[in-house]
Amino acid sequence: MAILGLGVLCPLQTATADAAPEQPRFQEQIVFQGLTKPTNFEFAPAAGDSRIFVTEKAGLVKEFDNLADATPTIVADLRSDTHDQWDRGMTGLAIAPNFPADPYIYVAYTYGVPLGGGPVRDDLCTGLTPSAGKCTVSARLSRLKINPATNVMVGAQEVLINDWCTQFPSHSIGDLKFGPDGYLYVSAGEGGSFTGSDWGQLTPGGPVNPCGDPVNEGGSLRSQDMMTPGDPTTLDGAVLRLNPVPGAPAAPGNPVTTGDANAKRIIAYGFRNPYHFTFRPGTSELWVGDVGYATWEEINRIPDPTASPGNFGWPCYEGNDVNYGFANADLGICRTLYDVGNPLRPYYTYNHNQDIDGSDAKCRVGGDSISGLAFAPKTGGSYPVQYKGALFFADYARSCIFAMLPDTAGGLPSPGNVELFTTGIFATDLNFGPDGELYIADYFGGAIRRYRYFEHNAPPEAVLNASITSGGAPLVVDFDATRSTDIDPADAGGLKYAWDFDSNGTVDATTPTARYTYTATGNYTAKLTVTDTLQVTDAETVAIHVGNDLPTAYIDSPAPGFTWAVGQPITFTGHAVDQGVVGNLPGTSLSWELNLEHCVTIEECHTHTLVHSRADGEAEEGTWPRAASVTLEAAPDHAYPSYLEIVLDAVDASGNHSIVKRRLFPKTVTMTFVSSRSGIPLTVAGVTQVAPFMRTFIQGSQLTVSAPGSYTYITSRRLLELTFVRWSNGMERTSVITAPATAMKSYVATYSSTQGRRTTAWSPGSAVQPGLRGRIPARLGIN
Repeated sequence: MAILGLGVLCPLQTATADAAPEQPRFQEQIVFQGLTKPTNFEFAPAAGDSRIFVTEKAGLVKEFDNLADATPTIVADLRSDTHDQWDRGMTGLAIAPNFPADPYIYVAYTYGVPLGGGPVRDDLCTGLTPSAGKCTVSARLSRLKINPATNVMVGAQEVLINDWCTQFPSHSIGDLKFGPDGYLYVSAGEGGSFTGSDWGQLTPGGPVNPCGDPVNEGGSLRSQDMMTPGDPTTLDGAVLRLNPVPGAPAAPGNPVTTGDANAKRIIAYGFRNPYHFTFRPGTSELWVGDVGYATWEEINRIPDPTASPGNFGWPCYEGNDVNYGFANADLGICRTLYDVGNPLRPYYTYNHNQDIDGSDAKCRVGGDSISGLAFAPKTGGSYPVQYKGALFFADYARSCIFAMLPDTAGGLPSPGNVELFTTGIFATDLNFGPDGELYIADYFGGAIRRYRYFEHNAPPEAVLNASITSGGAPLVVDFDATRSTDIDPADAGGLKYAWDFDSNGTVDATTPTARYTYTATGNYTAKLTVTDTLQVTDAETVAIHVGNDLPTAYIDSPAPGFTWAVGQPITFTGHAVDQGVVGNLPGTSLSWELNLEHCVTIEECHTHTLVHSRADGEAEEGTWPRAASVTLEAAPDHAYPSYLEIVLDAVDASGNHSIVKRRLFPKTVTMTFVSSRSGIPLTVAGVTQVAPFMRTFIQGSQLTVSAPGSYTYITSRRLLELTFVRWSNGMERTSVITAPATAMKSYVATYSSTQGRRTTAWSPGSAVQPGLRGRIPARLGIN
């Protein structure tokens, strides 16, 4: 893998899976590395301006002068304002269209203060339980004035909007982009629960509905606030079109021109988590990736941002389907939407169990999450003609990137023509650069990568493996280059290898594998150069430290086999030893990171980082210290299957690391749900199933349980009208319960029946219209 630039050294990170383009004659290259959880990047818009700006989740903005720049400039440090917790953080970045003449860049980030003021929420949400909805924050859109000569922010940030109430630690602020019309577009999630149906009724014990929404209009239903003009409109679950001046008012030409100032900003709504969006080249079309819930991921097309505001249906719909977690609750907003609302149909959906272009064998499975979109240019660039105008999209959870190709070059991408493009990448942003090539932000790899196409001779790809990279002298290292490749058939078996082990510029070996003994202490850079039959080369290096052996890290507690329940405090302790050091390494040598692994199976998961030690060792409120002991105040609430993984990284005085991990599995309970007449769909934790059924949950989880108010059933060719009477434990038809430590008897939904008219339209035993008033209309498509 070619490395084009090297950034600052990165802290403890989860390794990225082996990345590999799936399409012939494409090659991946690392442009920048050493970043810490990059979330967004943008190329300077002016022709000839080679600058690239990057945001990191914690709140840093960095600038690289060009693709060869090895050391980024810190443009702005907004870490003290950015609430970096779970999926919250700095995610949005845009550059003024005529930068640097207009010397502003714009950022969007989660802000650790609730709307209306209050105590600052640190990154740990100290004293609160964020996954239970007890750590409410907001988000900001700010503009930063940049000195074009130094690429550093001048003065303080200018906050344009502080809005977006976020109760749960996901679905916060999203993306920023300037449209072809010169106005600023902003997306944001609805701030609701990601573990169950949330309309503002969650958080038993308080605070219930901390965003202050009207009854039955909170939680995920904030994304439908345009349907209830009788109260102030929020910006949640929506896409905005703004004039990028102080106050960020609605842009001229927006579809809503009177009334509420926020309503005038909104051009589309009904989104769950529109994390990224993009514009189709040569048009004003806006394409939005909306992260799905239990079943569907969506790509939504907005042909004209100045037309009537489009409603994409969440949470009353997910994908093209009714979301029965809300339908069964018989809420007014969704009832109206089912009867007359006709929300817009997604342009493309894919099911969480769908095998896209045979990718199941190559991509991770574990809860999908569409995380970036970018259109290939219709003209120029080196990519083959079938990619002209293609829509590339990333799924973070699958760790794969796909391309939706037009049926005709330059036409609309075809939902029936989707191919797997590359694997092994936890991508958080995609962009096509001025060179017409695809660039991506690799979140866990801490890198910006690009994909190059070689129509004729492609360079080889050097891959270097070293058996050990640190230890005392003499240090014997086995080097292996046998994984180096070249996609050109003419180069098969013809690659040549040159090794320089001791950084002196001379070739020490020319075989695919080699052994070298370092006899003197010091730091070395071993270099491999691979040459193909046309004398095209690629190189890779590895740092070798000779001086002392690696430290050894140990997690002392919790012990293997420890299990946890939601809300339970957990203390982690550890130590590390190092050769030549009496006793343990000091606590300041130990860094911690706690991840939540959200899974389909125990080995097919995607990662949410909950908390970590500060990378540079400085104290920062809301991060764990570098210490021998740290504490999680309350174990998180999340859907099952999931588990926690604690990571301890010990570093010695020479900079050598030892990393050890431990999985911590939750305590679970299996619960049974039954209806008095089998076949009635019941909704538990946002998932609807036909009763009877059993589900497994983490003990202490908060679960929304809902039964339809009415149901029509057919037996002996006669309609049977069923009406909800009660749950066996006496709770309301829609209630929030806590998963117990011990399984109870079944939760039984009891219905009374009224025999209706005879019919011959259906076979006996079939069910119709599950608990909704009126007919559910077909959703409208966009032509």
